[in-house]
Amino acid sequence: MALFRIVRTTPLSADEAWLRLTDWERHGQVMPLTRVTVSGAAGGVGALLTARSGVGPLAFEDLMEVVVWRPPRGRHGACRLVKRGTFVTGWAEIEVGPRSDSGGARVVWREELRVRWLPRALDPVVARSASWLFGRAVDALLAGR
Repeated sequence: MALFRIVRTTPLSADEAWLRLTDWERHGQVMPLTRVTVSGAAGGVGALLTARSGVGPLAFEDLMEVVVWRPPRGRHGACRLVKRGTFVTGWAEIEVGPRSDSGGARVVWREELRVRWLPRALDPVVARSASWLFGRAVDALLAGR
């Protein structure tokens, strides 16, 4: 599996950073060629997300379920999604907490994904590509773009 980690600091409060990063439909606006829909309560355990990426017959669905939901509320918060699709599997974790040194928040996004039918020898390429793509998305979400 391809494992990657993104770390960002932001002047936003931990609560505001959390709200921006867990606005699931907004992910579809910052990820190229992607639309995200949510089933169930958008905020909380049990929410089901479908990210449809691609164009026409080259599109695929990344199905995810929120299995951990702990908003920061002035302390460290965490969210874990399990990828349950037939093409992309794995998990993603988002941690958001206040910075003690200068205010603002620190964000850690970890993800382990497996793209079916790709040889494991390509995992390092998948990890670097996904880290770059998701890093840009995290930056855009935090910036409110």
